[in-house]
Amino acid sequence: MADIARKANAQWMGDLKRGKGNISTESGTVKDAQYSFGTRFENGVGTNPEELLAAAHAGCFTMQLSALLAAHGHDPQDVRTEATCEMVKDGAGFKVSTMRLQVRGKVGNIDQAEFEKHVAQAAELCPLSRVMQGNVEIVHEAVLE
Repeated sequence: MADIARKANAQWMGDLKRGKGNISTESGTVKDAQYSFGTRFENGVGTNPEELLAAAHAGCFTMQLSALLAAHGHDPQDVRTEATCEMVKDGAGFKVSTMRLQVRGKVGNIDQAEFEKHVAQAAELCPLSRVMQGNVEIVHEAVLE
Protein backbone atom coordinates (compact mmCIF):
# COMPACT_ATOMS: atom_id res chain seq x y z
CA MET A 1 0.00 0.00 0.00
CA ALA A 2 1.25 3.48 -0.88
CA ASP A 3 2.32 5.93 1.81
CA ILE A 4 1.05 8.81 -0.31
CA ALA A 5 -1.34 8.77 -3.27
CA ARG A 6 -2.35 11.76 -5.39
CA LYS A 7 -4.96 11.77 -8.13
CA ALA A 8 -5.64 13.68 -11.30
CA ASN A 9 -8.00 12.99 -14.15
CA ALA A 10 -8.30 13.81 -17.81
CA GLN A 11 -11.13 13.68 -20.30
CA TRP A 12 -10.79 13.79 -24.10
CA MET A 13 -13.61 14.25 -26.60
CA GLY A 14 -13.10 13.70 -30.31
CA ASP A 15 -10.20 12.72 -32.51
CA LEU A 16 -6.62 13.83 -31.96
CA LYS A 17 -6.49 16.95 -34.14
CA ARG A 18 -10.02 18.34 -33.69
CA GLY A 19 -10.75 16.98 -30.24
CA LYS A 20 -10.35 18.71 -26.93
CA GLY A 21 -10.04 17.74 -23.33
CA ASN A 22 -9.66 18.90 -19.78
CA ILE A 23 -7.45 18.00 -16.87
CA SER A 24 -8.23 18.34 -13.16
CA THR A 25 -6.45 17.50 -9.93
CA GLU A 26 -7.97 15.96 -6.84
CA SER A 27 -7.04 19.05 -4.77
CA GLY A 28 -9.00 21.30 -7.13
CA THR A 29 -6.00 23.53 -7.74
CA VAL A 30 -6.18 22.56 -11.41
CA LYS A 31 -9.82 22.29 -12.40
CA ASP A 32 -10.99 21.59 -15.93
CA ALA A 33 -7.80 23.02 -17.47
CA GLN A 34 -8.35 22.90 -21.21
CA TYR A 35 -5.94 21.09 -23.50
CA SER A 36 -5.98 20.17 -27.16
CA PHE A 37 -3.78 19.31 -30.12
CA GLY A 38 -3.20 23.04 -30.53
CA THR A 39 -2.05 23.54 -26.93
CA ARG A 40 0.26 20.57 -27.15
CA PHE A 41 1.80 20.89 -30.61
CA GLU A 42 1.04 24.43 -31.79
CA ASN A 43 1.37 26.69 -28.71
CA GLY A 44 -2.38 27.33 -28.48
CA VAL A 45 -4.10 28.74 -25.39
CA GLY A 46 -4.44 26.12 -22.65
CA THR A 47 -2.15 23.59 -21.03
CA ASN A 48 -0.56 20.30 -22.08
CA PRO A 49 0.90 17.23 -20.39
CA GLU A 50 4.51 18.32 -20.92
CA GLU A 51 3.93 21.73 -19.33
CA LEU A 52 2.28 20.04 -16.35
CA LEU A 53 5.20 17.58 -16.10
CA ALA A 54 7.65 20.52 -16.13
CA ALA A 55 5.66 22.29 -13.40
CA ALA A 56 5.52 19.14 -11.27
CA HIS A 57 9.23 18.49 -11.70
CA ALA A 58 10.14 22.11 -10.88
CA GLY A 59 8.10 21.92 -7.68
CA CYS A 60 9.42 18.54 -6.60
CA PHE A 61 13.05 19.37 -7.37
CA THR A 62 12.91 22.77 -5.63
CA MET A 63 11.50 21.21 -2.46
CA GLN A 64 14.18 18.48 -2.53
CA LEU A 65 16.94 21.04 -3.04
CA SER A 66 15.69 23.22 -0.19
CA ALA A 67 15.58 20.19 2.11
CA LEU A 68 19.15 19.20 1.18
CA LEU A 69 20.44 22.74 1.67
CA ALA A 70 18.86 23.04 5.11
CA ALA A 71 20.04 19.55 6.15
CA HIS A 72 23.62 20.62 5.38
CA GLY A 73 23.44 23.82 7.43
CA HIS A 74 22.68 26.26 4.64
CA ASP A 75 19.88 28.86 4.69
CA PRO A 76 17.62 28.46 1.60
CA GLN A 77 16.02 31.92 1.60
CA ASP A 78 14.70 31.88 -1.99
CA VAL A 79 15.10 28.99 -4.43
CA ARG A 80 13.48 29.16 -7.88
CA THR A 81 13.51 26.58 -10.64
CA GLU A 82 12.41 26.93 -14.23
CA ALA A 83 11.88 23.51 -15.81
CA THR A 84 11.70 23.05 -19.57
CA CYS A 85 10.33 19.75 -20.84
CA GLU A 86 11.66 18.97 -24.33
CA MET A 87 10.15 16.46 -26.76
CA VAL A 88 11.62 15.00 -29.92
CA LYS A 89 10.09 13.07 -32.79
CA ASP A 90 10.53 9.37 -32.14
CA GLY A 91 9.35 7.05 -34.90
CA ALA A 92 5.64 7.55 -35.43
CA GLY A 93 5.26 9.68 -32.30
CA PHE A 94 7.13 11.87 -29.85
CA LYS A 95 9.01 11.25 -26.63
CA VAL A 96 10.14 13.45 -23.77
CA SER A 97 13.90 13.59 -24.26
CA THR A 98 15.21 16.22 -21.85
CA MET A 99 14.18 18.10 -18.76
CA ARG A 100 16.19 21.29 -18.29
CA LEU A 101 16.29 22.72 -14.76
CA GLN A 102 17.51 26.30 -14.39
CA VAL A 103 17.94 26.97 -10.68
CA ARG A 104 18.51 30.32 -9.00
CA GLY A 105 19.00 30.56 -5.28
CA LYS A 106 19.55 33.04 -2.52
CA VAL A 107 21.14 30.81 0.08
CA GLY A 108 23.13 31.71 3.16
CA ASN A 109 26.35 30.00 4.25
CA ILE A 110 27.24 28.50 0.86
CA ASP A 111 29.46 29.10 -2.16
CA GLN A 112 28.76 28.39 -5.84
CA ALA A 113 30.56 25.04 -5.90
CA GLU A 114 28.67 23.74 -2.87
CA PHE A 115 25.38 25.02 -4.31
CA GLU A 116 26.05 23.20 -7.59
CA LYS A 117 26.83 20.00 -5.65
CA HIS A 118 23.46 20.14 -3.89
CA VAL A 119 21.64 20.96 -7.14
CA ALA A 120 23.16 17.85 -8.76
CA GLN A 121 22.21 15.73 -5.76
CA ALA A 122 18.62 17.06 -5.76
CA ALA A 123 18.38 16.32 -9.49
CA GLU A 124 19.09 12.67 -8.66
CA LEU A 125 17.00 12.35 -5.50
CA CYS A 126 13.71 14.14 -6.11
CA PRO A 127 10.91 11.62 -6.69
CA LEU A 128 10.01 12.94 -10.14
CA SER A 129 13.65 12.89 -11.25
CA ARG A 130 13.78 9.28 -10.13
CA VAL A 131 10.76 8.45 -12.30
CA MET A 132 12.56 9.90 -15.32
CA GLN A 133 16.03 8.43 -14.69
CA GLY A 134 17.11 6.18 -17.53
CA ASN A 135 14.41 7.60 -19.82
CA VAL A 136 14.88 11.37 -19.82
CA GLU A 137 18.11 13.34 -19.70
CA ILE A 138 18.00 15.74 -16.76
CA VAL A 139 20.20 18.78 -17.27
CA HIS A 140 20.68 21.41 -14.59
CA GLU A 141 22.18 24.87 -14.35
CA ALA A 142 22.73 26.47 -10.95
CA VAL A 143 23.13 30.17 -10.22
CA LEU A 144 23.79 31.34 -6.68
CA GLU A 145 22.68 34.93 -6.23
